[in-house]
Amino acid sequence: MQALIFDVDGTLADTERDGHRVAFNLAFAEAGLDWVWDVPLYGQLLAVTGGKERILHYIRQYRPGGVPAGDLDAFIRDLHQAKTRHYVRLMADPGIPPRPGVMRLLQEARQAGVRLAIATTTTPANVTSLLTHSFGPEVEDWFEVIGAGDVVPAKKPAPDIYQYVLQHMGLDPGQALAVEDSDNGFRSAAAAGLKTLVTVTDYTRNQDFTGALAVFEHLGDPGNEPAQLAGPPVELNGGGLSLQHLQQLFSRGT
Repeated sequence: MQALIFDVDGTLADTERDGHRVAFNLAFAEAGLDWVWDVPLYGQLLAVTGGKERILHYIRQYRPGGVPAGDLDAFIRDLHQAKTRHYVRLMADPGIPPRPGVMRLLQEARQAGVRLAIATTTTPANVTSLLTHSFGPEVEDWFEVIGAGDVVPAKKPAPDIYQYVLQHMGLDPGQALAVEDSDNGFRSAAAAGLKTLVTVTDYTRNQDFTGALAVFEHLGDPGNEPAQLAGPPVELNGGGLSLQHLQQLFSRGT
């Protein structure tokens, strides 16, 4: 295992419910739309990856006659740009903390010489804002490659973003471990040939992760041991998943 490739939303931080969803609603209100994505609805919409794609799906399913006349693509693009602006502001104030164990594991990987990368469907601006405000201004430079947004034609669950990251790192799939939180992300990594560790959120807890190396509530920290939901038993002894635990899972995985 030479590298860890992290998803962002739901994996590095639990940004979906109280970050992206809120930013979408602020953008809708700013545009004079009466659309409101509540927590349950947003959970359903997360089946569609990509913000612009999610808006288009919502329009087709829920608001087929509720958009202004004219260029639909431009309307969605402008709406999504407004959403990104609101999201970046929300990341700075009030901000969203990293998920348990993420910062610890990143530091362990750096100290051990394990390479780091990001593979996400969210925009580069969102990644930068989250890393800067939730992790520290220096942390973005810890990631050798940040594959984000529209750098590939097809978003998760397609394997494109992971293939992009692997290509730019000069790695084969068998040399890296993906860390994901959703079925779309897991399917994307698996389709690229990557072994995957899953840390679920409230939105993804009941999704199908058959074939993942292991599934945990989160990465955990000393005194905050995560529950293991699937995979070969890992002895954490009251702590979190260490780089050594990941290496062991990676070596045992088929």
